[in-house]
Amino acid sequence: MLIPPYGAIVRKFSEAFAELLVIAPTVKSVDGLPGEEEEMAFIQAFRNLMRVKNVLGSFSDFTWDDLPMSEQSFVDYKSKYLDLYDKVRRDRQKEKVSILEDVDFELELIHRDEVNVAYILKLLAKLKQTEKADQQKQKKAILDMLAGEVELRSKRELIEKFIEENLPHINDVDAIPDEFEKYWNDQKVLALGKLCDEEELDQKQFQSLMDSYIYSQQEPLRDDVFKCLDHRPSVLKARQIGERIIAKMKEFVEVFVRGVAA
Repeated sequence: MLIPPYGAIVRKFSEAFAELLVIAPTVKSVDGLPGEEEEMAFIQAFRNLMRVKNVLGSFSDFTWDDLPMSEQSFVDYKSKYLDLYDKVRRDRQKEKVSILEDVDFELELIHRDEVNVAYILKLLAKLKQTEKADQQKQKKAILDMLAGEVELRSKRELIEKFIEENLPHINDVDAIPDEFEKYWNDQKVLALGKLCDEEELDQKQFQSLMDSYIYSQQEPLRDDVFKCLDHRPSVLKARQIGERIIAKMKEFVEVFVRGVAA
């Protein structure tokens, strides 16, 4: 298939950007969209913009200077797009009826394999070695990346906490990975304990169930989940409780396991 000339794709991007601005003139205005129809329009408009941007990225002479939109603005809008993705995912877990339920966010347009926790730790090492005057700018770039990368959004709050509370006290940049691993394991233990307390689960049994899920990639049966409970739920509540616990288990794995290994 022949790809149109670079200039034609730039014009297509400009048109897509203009359509986006009609729906959301500023990044902040996305938060004020009055309803799901407007949110759907924004999702469709930004998704189209991402498609065109990805085509532009295949040109060796691509530069943001050729576009009416800055790279930072694109990153900021992308963060709002992913906020809506998170909202839709939460609503699905709650079985909330929504016109956004079946929308395809095409996250493969955003996903980058090289951006994971190990990559962020390398950036943090560079941050520690950066001149004081440039540290704030580099730190903002890292935080923007956490907000804009699919693999990292679920981990964003915990990584930001590490950056704010732990990183300033680490003097040896080579120690950052080990210190982060200790921090991550501590947070993992706390989160697992909280989950088990909230759902009245036997922690040892639930950990075993979760390990099996991580290894096999097979969602556990509700009966297997119920075996971890202190009290088997009533028939009327069994499905709701089982699905809620499985959803929490998946979220736990998404935060603490996926994309954490180097």
